[in-house]
Amino acid sequence: MAQPTGVLLVFLLSVILPSSLSLYFHMWETDMKCFVEEVPDETMISGKYKVELYDEKTEQFVSKQGVGMHVEIKDPDKKQILSKYYQNEGQFTFTTHTPGEHYICLSPNSTRWFSGGNRLRVHLSIDVGEHANDYKQIQAKEKLSELQLRVRQLLEQVEQITKEQNYQRTREERFRYTSETTNTRVLWWAVAQTSILLLVGAWQMRHLKGFFEAKKLV
Repeated sequence: MAQPTGVLLVFLLSVILPSSLSLYFHMWETDMKCFVEEVPDETMISGKYKVELYDEKTEQFVSKQGVGMHVEIKDPDKKQILSKYYQNEGQFTFTTHTPGEHYICLSPNSTRWFSGGNRLRVHLSIDVGEHANDYKQIQAKEKLSELQLRVRQLLEQVEQITKEQNYQRTREERFRYTSETTNTRVLWWAVAQTSILLLVGAWQMRHLKGFFEAKKLV
């Protein structure tokens, strides 16, 4: 009974955790497309892409050599993690060291700067956390049984959940600190405004009193 329960937990966790992105988009040779992945630290991210060139004769997108892609990745501090040129089809992998928003930017390695160039279609898939692992390769390399592989997947998913919880806790603490700081500033600004109004009112009363006394109206 232990094996079905473990498999069920793995299935439930894989459904709960949104850690995979797969899409395609169109772009020109001079364009740059960026995607943002908000993840905790010590998390592996893997991406696969395939570039297709629009053929005007067949009016279809086809794979063609010579159209590569430049991949640039920056961490939340805008520090460059990866900057590399790939072929028309490739894969990139990196591990985060700072929690927060990571920027994944793709741009064709085209030399056409003053015209749009050719139209491209890019297929992109991004896997985060344990989904970035190739478990078939791990199973073959470490000679794991099916049950051992499922247990390993479960442990890594639990570890990823713990990282996500810690990251969300950190975000909550940062948001609470920002809210408290903002509330404190608003309070002191209100006190300052009230104090200025009182001082201005007192000065006006004193000035008017002096004016009326000078005119011998009081």
